[in-house]
Amino acid sequence: MPTAANLLSIMPFPDIDPIAFSIGPLAIHWYGLAYVAGIMLGWLYARQIAGNDELWPGNASPITKVQIDDFIVWAALGIVLGGRIGYILFYDLPSVVENPLRAIEIWNGGMSFHGGITGTTIAMIVFARRNGIPVWSLFDIVAAVVPIGLFCGRIANFVNGELWGRLTDVPWAVVFPTGGPFARHPSQLYEAGLEGIVLLLSLALLVYGFRALKAPGLVTGVFVCGYGLSRILVEFFREPDAQLGYLLGTNWLTMGMVLSFPMVLLGIWAMARALSQAALQH
Repeated sequence: MPTAANLLSIMPFPDIDPIAFSIGPLAIHWYGLAYVAGIMLGWLYARQIAGNDELWPGNASPITKVQIDDFIVWAALGIVLGGRIGYILFYDLPSVVENPLRAIEIWNGGMSFHGGITGTTIAMIVFARRNGIPVWSLFDIVAAVVPIGLFCGRIANFVNGELWGRLTDVPWAVVFPTGGPFARHPSQLYEAGLEGIVLLLSLALLVYGFRALKAPGLVTGVFVCGYGLSRILVEFFREPDAQLGYLLGTNWLTMGMVLSFPMVLLGIWAMARALSQAALQH
């Protein structure tokens, strides 16, 4: 167990202004820029994947770059609306029921990844059917690029000094300005590393090294399962949301774990389905 002396002696939080810059009375926050950067970089990467016919079944991409351009608006709406609605439903419903205006106060709690991925999934299904695109292939493209947005978002969480970790005395612990005088795990950086960098590189290896897009749904399955496992692991180091705390009277089970466990099972199912379908076609 970390001692009080240790917890009070670790490095302070870096002095980073949450506001990147201002244009007159308009303040541009790093958090907003992270969303824009994640969506734009993901869009560019998705166009590259869609434009490479050799990666796809029959050496022919089922989606054009123009369709990727059109989908970016759908994706943005799915991320923002789904993310906010998901946060309200999973983490902050009593407060919003008491004060409905809180629903639009994105600085009060923010966004939920599980809600964002649900909103984006709905957008993908509708867009794919309207444009004659195989749903699993669109899933795969989006799954391959989502870690970029996750990385940007978690770095923004760190800059904002939010969603910090549990008390610790590890050498890289940080004293967050909103987390009391104690040192905590920089769990936002753990998530940026696992959900962002590790997952992005793993999926890129599958796409370009193993031609995984030729088995529609495989990249999606690996992403969903990989995210679920990464999130569950990091939840052991992350402080649970104050309004929820630990669930079922335990000192370890969190809402993030509960929402992520079904993702692991769903990801395993998607991988098994993709490999089974690919085997039948050979």
